[in-house]
Amino acid sequence: MSDLLNFFTLSEDRIAQSGVEPRDSSKLMVLHPDGSLEHRTFRDLTDYLRPGDLLVMNESRVIPARLEARKPTGGKLEVLLLREHRSLEWSAYLKPARRAGETLIFGDGQATAQIVGQLEDGARMLRFDVDIKPLLDEIGRLPLPPYIRGDDVGERYQTVYSREKGSVAAPTAGLHFTPQLLDTLEQMGVERHFVTLHVGAGTFKPISGPITSHQMHEEVFSIPPATADAINRAKLENRRIVAVGTTTVRALESAVSGGQVQAGEGATSIFIVPPYRFQIPDLLITNFHLPNSSLMLLVGAFAGEERIKAAYFAALERDYRFYSLGDAMLIFGVES
Repeated sequence: MSDLLNFFTLSEDRIAQSGVEPRDSSKLMVLHPDGSLEHRTFRDLTDYLRPGDLLVMNESRVIPARLEARKPTGGKLEVLLLREHRSLEWSAYLKPARRAGETLIFGDGQATAQIVGQLEDGARMLRFDVDIKPLLDEIGRLPLPPYIRGDDVGERYQTVYSREKGSVAAPTAGLHFTPQLLDTLEQMGVERHFVTLHVGAGTFKPISGPITSHQMHEEVFSIPPATADAINRAKLENRRIVAVGTTTVRALESAVSGGQVQAGEGATSIFIVPPYRFQIPDLLITNFHLPNSSLMLLVGAFAGEERIKAAYFAALERDYRFYSLGDAMLIFGVES
């Protein structure tokens, strides 16, 4: 299985630094159940979906979670907020790291926080004196992945349907959709429903060492009753579930009980590796991922290890653009 993590090498110039315009003009690789490939454009998705298909999308929105803070003595540090655990308390990565008991000042003094603890992964727990969320648009920046240079990506790093604020990384498979493409799919009879999974900084964390010792960050998710009902009805009627992105897959697979998706809120640290039997999605829309990532294991589990390897070698040969702002794949599950 470890071979699935490092079967290819990727030079930095293959990692997209900006998204194409319009969004749906990105490349689309279609991976069929028999392993055959087609090379299309994302707006050609209409050729592969059909009336009755159910498109499930993660409507989480990235928050400006990268902040600059200073100590009372004047020293500066960078803070990446990860997750609000309870009122006024957030986990965060600090650079450079600081000790419990220290105080941090944000903005022009609009907020202060005390470091009240440390988590196993090195993150710190911060307790703010005010609700930081309303201040983020003023004092924060989008936490772009470390492989994207510059801070001018802006709204291009949000899906056009993002609504629920809470992620520190975009659910990037959805970045290819335009309002026009969504309207076309709706007119075709493709249903559209939403889940929320707030993507954590763990999405940046490479796998080092044995896979069995890799710890996924816990992420919060919610499944609306309308979405759960629509998915369960579609499964009963043998209609296809099309998951937009690995985050949607993780939310759906974490919400299954007794073969049905359960509505409600929860937290998940699900780590999907081959072999894995997916209960909900039949097709997966996803981007091209980096080596040594948990995302490679998930798509390898969905597509089959040999199929995904062949697809990635083809992507390298045909100059597909990788990762968050890059091109897309449509993967038919082995049993689709």
